[in-house]
Amino acid sequence: QVHLVESGGGSVQAGGSLRLSCAADLETVNIYYALGWFRQVPGKEREFVAAVSWTGASTYYTDSVKGRFTISRDNAQNTVYLRMNSLKPEDTAVYYCTAARAVGEAPPARHEYEYWGQGTQVTVSS
Repeated sequence: QVHLVESGGGSVQAGGSLRLSCAADLETVNIYYALGWFRQVPGKEREFVAAVSWTGASTYYTDSVKGRFTISRDNAQNTVYLRMNSLKPEDTAVYYCTAARAVGEAPPARHEYEYWGQGTQVTVSS
């Protein structure tokens, strides 16, 4: 079983920064996981934000956060991070950490994300 626990959410003014962390309790025997972040606002679908391959060598972002957000992982600590700079009010959402069984360096398809954290709220005020 895989458990994911997010932390680091909060409230910030536009232009500010936050760093989200996700502690991942992963099965590691012969199984490798890509890790990612999604976000959701009430009444909308959960949307992809960023992902990192199991090696950490490859990263993927949705267009709206490119150049502002950075995803990284520390496999020794089983932790994935999302550094968010130049935050905008439209970044306000509940952010979810997620894991998918990796196939090489390729980004998982949305339906391949099997495991989810409980979410952490990020609120950006104008």
